[in-house]
Amino acid sequence: MSGDNSEETGAVASGPDITSGADTAAQVPATPPPPPPEEVARGLLAQGIDFLESLLRPWVAYQMLIALGIFIISYLIARYLGPRWQGWLRTREGWPTWRMRLGVLIRQRMQLIVFVGIIWPLIWIMREVTWPFRSYYITIIGKIAFALLVIAIATRLIKSPTLRSIVRTGGWIWVTLWILGLADSVVALMSGIALDFGDIHLSLWMIVQSVAVLGALFFVARFLSASSSKRIKTIHDVSPSMQVLMIKLLQVLLYGSAFFLGLRVVGVDLTGLAVLSGAIGVGLGFGLQKVVSNLVSGIIILLDKSIKPGDVISLGNTFGWIEQLGARYVSVVTRDGREYLIPNEDLITGQVVNWSHTNAFVRLDIHFGTAYGADPHLVRRVACEAAAKVDRVLSFRPPVCHIVGFGDSSVDYVLRFWIEDPTGGLTNIRGNVFLALWDAFQEHDIGIPFPQREVRMLNDDHPG
Repeated sequence: MSGDNSEETGAVASGPDITSGADTAAQVPATPPPPPPEEVARGLLAQGIDFLESLLRPWVAYQMLIALGIFIISYLIARYLGPRWQGWLRTREGWPTWRMRLGVLIRQRMQLIVFVGIIWPLIWIMREVTWPFRSYYITIIGKIAFALLVIAIATRLIKSPTLRSIVRTGGWIWVTLWILGLADSVVALMSGIALDFGDIHLSLWMIVQSVAVLGALFFVARFLSASSSKRIKTIHDVSPSMQVLMIKLLQVLLYGSAFFLGLRVVGVDLTGLAVLSGAIGVGLGFGLQKVVSNLVSGIIILLDKSIKPGDVISLGNTFGWIEQLGARYVSVVTRDGREYLIPNEDLITGQVVNWSHTNAFVRLDIHFGTAYGADPHLVRRVACEAAAKVDRVLSFRPPVCHIVGFGDSSVDYVLRFWIEDPTGGLTNIRGNVFLALWDAFQEHDIGIPFPQREVRMLNDDHPG
């Protein structure tokens, strides 16, 4: 008792020295420096040794044996239920995609689900009928198993298998350390492993934290961008080119905000980016002229609405319809299935034929000739009637046929007709019209001339 009183008296006596004076009270205690990595590592090693020694206690060993038994039971149950669950899923062909994916996830994590479903009721029973220490370690195992299950389900939202595995493994490690009470020690150890570049202090913990924060923010930005893009594409009052422009601007805003916000969260000084932006400006001026030109050309294309997704264009020898407008290029798909990536600058500076700029109507011309013995009035009428019967030829813009000249062996005509679906191809519709003309001319005995040449063999007699 006297020792306790002396300690209290010493504590009280030392009080005035700590709080005496307004200046002393206003002083902010300096932040203690982080312990060196060697000291933190020795502490973690000591905790590990204590944990291994605790396993030798009877009730700790009993809890480990109970957890091992539950693991074996859950494995046997999963082996029994897994094939039956998979066979039942195969009969659910009409299910939505999200429900089918959930069923596959249950099949893949069935052992973990069964383990969690068995161990937690047992933990609640042990807490009620025995001392808390006798269920301490099995409770930790139950928490870790439940956390692993939650992380496995949550990471299914990530589409990339590689990124999903990285996030899942990192989440499992961090949650396990947090449940075991080792998170602060590991953070201190990673903070002690650092490099100094002038005024910049870069530690391993800062790198891990930056990757995690930036990854989470970019995931949120991608999710918001995808959902907003779907909503923008459903707005029918906005032209397709303006929809693409709005989507691109929204993506730049979301990803840029995620990047700078992530740097601020991890404590990076953004004022240092001023020098970096100047260096980027110099690089853009010298080495990235074509890239910047294509980016600016893409913005101009979206603003002036000269081309838009779905338009049919001709550029040089390339004929096809626009599949996608990108920030650097335009994707053009031809009739033979080839996809050309044309730089935006070529569409601005070159001559482009847009077959569907103001409307989708396209006029096609077919040149042919008939014999001089055929009545030209009949030829014109038969040609127009034959073209009008072909599919895809517009009836409200009827075909017309004109004489364009008198050739050496034929009367030359041009047949003009209109279509409104150039994406369906031009060669095939021309071929169908030619075939209709052939059948119609055969029916009306209209001849199609062709050059005829006569070869005469002369006998050259030489006097002997």
